[in-house]
Order: sequence, then structure tokens, then C-alpha cells
Amino acid sequence: MAAVTRTKRARPRTQTALLTPRRPKLWKLKLYVAGQSPKSIRAFANLNVLCEKHLQGRYQIEVIDLLEHPHMARGDQIVAVPTLVVKLPQAVRKIIGDLSDTDRVLVGLALQQVG
Repeated sequence: MAAVTRTKRARPRTQTALLTPRRPKLWKLKLYVAGQSPKSIRAFANLNVLCEKHLQGRYQIEVIDLLEHPHMARGDQIVAVPTLVVKLPQAVRKIIGDLSDTDRVLVGLALQQVG
């Protein structure tokens, strides 16, 4: 039996672009919190650590306290806090919780593949 070799054809550029999310040059992150609760404080601290490690200064965090500005929840349809809203070039992603599950946050930020 003869050996069969398979060659991998490169995908056309447009198809590859659709499968790979584009990453912004400056990440604009909105963290919705409810006052200075322990979960809110932990979420902000975890987000800072992740951003410094994986985005190295290419990020901007806007913290929105819904106790002071409850009307702001409507725009991004916030139903739980803390919630991180990430606007990527192709989608809006929301991550709910204190952001302590690093792998889940990195997948949500499209910095790591699922799996």
C-alpha cells in the first residue's frame, strides 16, 4: 500500500479573518460594580492583574458604580454586578462575576482559545 501524503491548503484570507477575532490596539473595558462591595473590589483587582499581565498598558478601564449611576445599566443591559463589558471589533462580550476564573476571562477577552 502506497503512503498517502496530505497537504494543507491555506484558507483564503477572508475566511481566515472571519474565524480569527481581531484584537483592538486599545482595549476599552467597562466594569459595572455596586459600590465598594467585596466582590466589586475583587473584580477590579483581578481585572487590573489580568490586564497588566496580558495587555501590557494597551487597555483603558472605566468603572461604573451603579449605586451612583443606575441609569447606566440600561445601555449595556446589565442585570448582575460585577459585570465586565468588552467591546471587540466583531462583538460585545460580557463576563459576570469577580473575574477570578482567569481562563474564563481570557477566553472572554479573546486572548485565549477555548479548551
